Amino acid sequence: MQTSDLTPREYWAEIKRNPNRAKFGFGEKAAIINIDLQRAYTDTETFKTAYQTDPNQLDYINRLSALARSKNMPVIWTYVAYMDSADDAGAWGTRTNTPDSLQNIREDSERSELDPRLEIDRARDAVINKRMASVFHDTLIPSLLVWHKVDTVILTGGSTSGCVRASCVASLSHGYRTIIPEECVADKHEIPHFANLCDMMLKYADVEDIAAVEAWLKQHPGCQPIREARGSPF
Repeated sequence: MQTSDLTPREYWAEIKRNPNRAKFGFGEKAAIINIDLQRAYTDTETFKTAYQTDPNQLDYINRLSALARSKNMPVIWTYVAYMDSADDAGAWGTRTNTPDSLQNIREDSERSELDPRLEIDRARDAVINKRMASVFHDTLIPSLLVWHKVDTVILTGGSTSGCVRASCVASLSHGYRTIIPEECVADKHEIPHFANLCDMMLKYADVEDIAAVEAWLKQHPGCQPIREARGSPF
């Protein structure tokens, strides 16, 4: 095992300066999946479980989501919430049992509400309750991605070391080019945040600046609406 005196932040800066892996690159059509941007994790003034990395994170996510819609690409939002018994949290809900614990986020609670600063088009966007770390686990998301014929998944949200990383590994495992806009993901502490950016960059995804992702979406010619593209079956 190699050793180093670098901090995770310094190691990340080094990896970005000297990437030693070819990029996966963008494909033909992307889906944006915005992970768990709910008040339990974004409302730092109300909930001690919330965190902020880049103060412009939500604004960037709104911009990317609007661009994706303008190109007829799907936008998906996830949130975590459990039944009253927390049985659907499984073993994940057994380590603690406090008012702030994960398994005690309930549907229709303040902690489960998507942040009001988000610009969600509820007529077009999919809003999905997930219960485990990966957005691919026991959700409709795999079917949505197949239906929309995407080949690229852009992941935003939190946490970098938790649900973003789990979703990133699953995304690549399902065969998708996976893109992480660096300014659009966040974590509770800089050590897991930067360590996992490094790991995803080296193994599972392209970690790009927000400007690069925005530029790709802007120059994209746009996709035909999926239902129009199919035509009539009769």
